[in-house]
Amino acid sequence: MAPESTDSFLVERSIDVAASPATLHGLIDDFRRWPEWSPWEELDPTMTRTYGGADRGVGATYSWSGNRKAGSGSMVITESVPGQKVVLDLAFLKPFNAENVTTFLLEPSGAGTTVRWQMTGKKNWFFKVFGFVFSMDKMVGKDFENGLAKLKALAEAG
Repeated sequence: MAPESTDSFLVERSIDVAASPATLHGLIDDFRRWPEWSPWEELDPTMTRTYGGADRGVGATYSWSGNRKAGSGSMVITESVPGQKVVLDLAFLKPFNAENVTTFLLEPSGAGTTVRWQMTGKKNWFFKVFGFVFSMDKMVGKDFENGLAKLKALAEAG
């Protein structure tokens, strides 16, 4: 994990999964599968979700609107290489405005796959002012770990 700069950040976590890159790609590349493993889906049971564009892969879109904890925003898959990676643009509207790039890298490892989840972006004024207290890594790193653990359990259950 690289240190955060004054203007940008990188949050990254990884996990080893006893499943094929193709299995994991299928769970990440289809936004309709995200409620099964995303760490943020349980923040608001009444959250509204809208899917659009392609069913999966490049052009697939997902937007959500929920309570204060879930906030609102949208995602669009901008790159998808079967069994290797999924890249998406992530736009938060609430509780704050931010535009980030999220990348899932799938690397064969022994009999399974190492999944690397990264998020990069520019620090907005809020994080520049309060950056000494709130780092993006501290804010979402634990969520990435929880999401990866759920993704692992789902993929290994087959």
